[in-house]
Amino acid sequence: MERPLASYTGNDNYFEDFAVGDVYEHARGKTVTEMDNVLITNLVMNTAQGHFNEHRMAAGPIGRRIVFGGVTAAMVVGLAMQDTGEQALQELGLDKVRFRTPVFHGDTLYAFSEVLAKRDADRPDAGEVRFFHRGVNQDGAVVFEGERRVLLKRRSHWASR
Repeated sequence: MERPLASYTGNDNYFEDFAVGDVYEHARGKTVTEMDNVLITNLVMNTAQGHFNEHRMAAGPIGRRIVFGGVTAAMVVGLAMQDTGEQALQELGLDKVRFRTPVFHGDTLYAFSEVLAKRDADRPDAGEVRFFHRGVNQDGAVVFEGERRVLLKRRSHWASR
């Protein structure tokens, strides 16, 4: 993501406001707490010991518990929502997901998004945008990458409502 950052426009980003090549640095970061990881991991019934058993993980190659990738993905995509999802009508897909570096309790995540493509939808009041989302930790290490397709409202049809 070498291109200049697009201007932050808050939650008024309709389909027309995105241009291919725009890159967004999202406004907030989120520190991942033990509660975040354990609560969400339990809610989705992931019982992998790497998320719960400090003793076992201390003896392994990583040396401590790691945050469940589903939590990492949800947080990074969630951090991007203020700019890329407030005008969403439908989430269409999440593809090419990669977890590049482990996330640990206490890491702070930040999100960046690039507009990869836009196309008209089958309906006149919306269009499809494909984003590349990247999450980095407090040290700048990439922890998450993925492509997301979303159906966004067109300002021309929705803004006056």
